[in-house]
This record gives sequence, C-alpha cells and structure tokens, in this order.
Amino acid sequence: MMNGNNDIELSRLHWLMQVLQTVDAGLVVVDRQFEIQLWNGFMENHSGIRTSQARSSNIFNLFPDLPEQWLTRKLESVFTLDSRAYSTWEQRPHLFKFKSYRPLTGKSEQMYQNVTIIPLTGTDKSVSHACLLIYDVTDIATSKIELEKANEELARLSRTDRLTGLNNRGHWEERLEQEFRRVKRSKTPSSLVMLDIDHFKQVNDTYGHQAGDEVIRVVAATLIQLQRETDISGRYGGEEFGIILPETNADQAMVMAERLRGSIEQSPVTYEGKQISFTVSLGICEITPEMEEYTQWLENSDQALFSSKRNGRNQTTIYTS
Repeated sequence: MMNGNNDIELSRLHWLMQVLQTVDAGLVVVDRQFEIQLWNGFMENHSGIRTSQARSSNIFNLFPDLPEQWLTRKLESVFTLDSRAYSTWEQRPHLFKFKSYRPLTGKSEQMYQNVTIIPLTGTDKSVSHACLLIYDVTDIATSKIELEKANEELARLSRTDRLTGLNNRGHWEERLEQEFRRVKRSKTPSSLVMLDIDHFKQVNDTYGHQAGDEVIRVVAATLIQLQRETDISGRYGGEEFGIILPETNADQAMVMAERLRGSIEQSPVTYEGKQISFTVSLGICEITPEMEEYTQWLENSDQALFSSKRNGRNQTTIYTS
C-alpha cells in the first residue's frame, strides 16, 4: 500500500516538475540571502544559464544588470510583509534583459515583462523564500505602443498643414487664443505677425499651382528656420501665415519680421528650370489692455498687413490704433 502511495507521490512530483520546466513563464525562487533555489526552463532558455549553474548563485552576482536597489526593496517587502509585489512593463519595461523571440513580434528585440513576486512560507509559517514570476508580455506591449504611436501621429496630422508642416489654421488659432489668455493673466508683452505672399495669384497663373505650392513651402521652411523655439507659426490661409511671438513687444517683433522678409526676398524658387522671385508683406500687432478678445488681436494684425500691401508690398507695418 505504501509503495502505491509513494508511486503516486513520485508521479505527482514528476508532473509538477514537468509543469515548472515547460510553463511559458519564468519561475525563480530565491531565499533571504537572494540565492537562487529554483530556476525553470523558461529562465534557462532565455538567459542561456543552465539550472545547475544558476542554483545556489546570488541572483545579483549572476545578473549584474538587475536593478539591485529596486529589486532588493521589493523582495524585502515581500519577506517582511508576507504579501505579493508587482511590476508591469509600463512601470519597468523588463526585469531581466532577455531578447524577444515571439514569432508575431518583429517590432521589438527586447522582451517586455510583467513581474509578480510571491512570498513562500516554510514549515514554521514564516516567509523563507520568494518566487519571482516573469511573464513575457511583448506582444501586448508592442501592440499598445504601436497603437499609441498611431494615435499620436493621427493627432499630429490633425494639427498639421500637410503642404508646409506648420500648424494648420484650426490648431494655430487655438494656440493664439491660449496665448491671448496667458498674456491677459501675466501682463507680459506678446506680438502677432501676419504675413502674405505678394502677387501670389500671378505666380500661380504664370508658373502653375505646383510652382505656387513650392513657393509656399519655401516660405514655411524659412519661417521654421528663423523662428525661436517659443514662437508658434501656422498656415492661416492659402498664402497667408501667422506667427505668435510670446514675450515680445512690437519693436522686437519688427526685427524678426524684417529678418524674415529679407531672407524670403533673397530666396527665389527654381521650378522646372525657371527662377521665381517673390516677396512677402507683413503686419504686426502687440497685445494691448483694451483688447477683450483674441479676434481683435488677429484683426489688428491683418489691418497692419493690409497697410503693407496698400503701401507697395514687400514691407512690414506695425499696427497703430
């Protein structure tokens, strides 16, 4: 009878060992001195370290790249509080630096991991060991990362003018309103520059719309090159652009606008072997306390721009009431 029970127990132990070695998750058991007592097939396959080599080795000596301070704190908490500890790939992409061999995941060379640390009690009911469960969540992580990247790109495209790469009118006007409100609170200077390509219809009629698009791109590229990191530029209309200059008064804005105007004047476009020279007119308006809506700021800048047009084009005008 005893032999039958022993056979059953040995069979169960055999099954258990098969499960431990073949389960698709890492199983590592360490004692309070952080020496490895169990090292399953998953860990052996992904680390290249055999069970015989891992057993009785200090986990931090075996893996110098482990975040020792963080993992020690987690393990001490498990030993002391007799409660589980967790870490997700979003908090820490991985614990062990394993390569990913997932056939469906060609977008990540690194394995993303979720980690659970479980307290193991001895016969005296005290926590003598801790079990680290390492889950390969690379497929889930990369799918979520790709989705987030796609959403970010869609959001960027919804804000961006496709021809120039500048903010499109809707998003730029939102930023204009935000800047208007900020200045109203902070009482700091801020200026708005509106610019328009001179005789743009003539460019289109003479050289074609594709040549006109190239002229627009050159203006946008020059604007991006000359603006500061804090400046906010956008394509407001067909050939009209706007630039928000925070912490800038009208005279300072004039310096920037004239630099931009001169640079564009000296940057003719070559299209299909023909050189197209063009200029821009600009209007500047600094925020004043009398303005109640950002639309007034925009209208005043446009008025200054129209003054530049009326007075001969290829010049910059500061709005005066």
